[in-house]
Amino acid sequence: MTRIRRRWMTAFVLALMTAACEASQEVDEEEEVARITRAPTPASEFIPVELEATVDNLVARINENELQPMQMIVLLKNLGAFFTPIATGASRAMGELGVTGNVLGPTEQSDDSSSTQELQNKQMAEATANGARGIGVSPFNDVNAAAIDEASAMGVHVVTFDTDLASSKRSIYVGMLNRSAGETAGKTLLDMLPPPPGTVMIHGNVGADWVDGYERTQGAQGVLAAAGYTPLVSQVYFFGGGDAEDVAWMKSQMDAADPPVVGILGLFNLSYRCAMAAEAVGKPELPVVAFDFDPKTVDYMRQGRIKATHIQRQYYEGYLVPYILYGINSIGLDATKAILAPQMFDEARFNIGVDVVPGDKVDAYNDFLDSIGATQ
Repeated sequence: MTRIRRRWMTAFVLALMTAACEASQEVDEEEEVARITRAPTPASEFIPVELEATVDNLVARINENELQPMQMIVLLKNLGAFFTPIATGASRAMGELGVTGNVLGPTEQSDDSSSTQELQNKQMAEATANGARGIGVSPFNDVNAAAIDEASAMGVHVVTFDTDLASSKRSIYVGMLNRSAGETAGKTLLDMLPPPPGTVMIHGNVGADWVDGYERTQGAQGVLAAAGYTPLVSQVYFFGGGDAEDVAWMKSQMDAADPPVVGILGLFNLSYRCAMAAEAVGKPELPVVAFDFDPKTVDYMRQGRIKATHIQRQYYEGYLVPYILYGINSIGLDATKAILAPQMFDEARFNIGVDVVPGDKVDAYNDFLDSIGATQ
């Protein structure tokens, strides 16, 4: 081999080695790029597959870009009872995202909510001033609208959850849609009723001043009326005489119902009173369908007196909020909404849905909640 050829071969080999090293370095750099990795969700028949798929799709789209540090805050009405699974979900999501932020709320719920409302407004203003790029908040009412609007004007996207505030400039609402949830509960009871005619007692809300309760009641009434039944709404009593007064009022309405009551539907956490009312009129065999997961409701389900209940997905509600906020900051609001489309009810509302739990699967559902750290 001539000296010139040897030199050419040497140069060629060196070029290949250099290219190989550069390619290897590029692969190493790609491997070192941070990616969002979700913790695996334990297998269960109660896993909301459609929500899981939506989160996975959002993560995949975010991971197409280089991850950016982000500061956010999630504000709850309180940190106990109903909101505990929400706090668990939000904290877990923020940990997976690696964002800087906190899940905040009072540990005790005061009878006077004005102090908590003022605290929320102050926390939103402070978070915005300190560089937060996203805020999740469970607002009380219009008193929180100005603080949300001020954050929005500063370029901070706000996601409401649990309670919507459509009059504000929030970007998206995440939570159960009450009219849709009422319709779902009505359909669950329909499968257990004899053919119409018949009256269905609804333990609901008749006043439009409480919008969420009214919407849920209207949804159930519509489904039952369309099926040929006569809906009869008994106003739920959250205060006052407690179980005894509420059950006595339901009994008086059921005794006077024409046509006779053929089923009872409870739409709030006091649904166990529906089973008590059935016993009070001497008809414990009446099919009863409930809402939420109060311990008394669970007891009646174990006895076979409540046939099913409907449970809000608080854990997923909390879990989705940080992911949506991060998505908006990373890929933009419109791109995020496009990925959320399967559960978007309209331009701005994401419907989290409800879990329908049959009476004979109470323990299985409890096991599911335990597995995700969202025991109620």
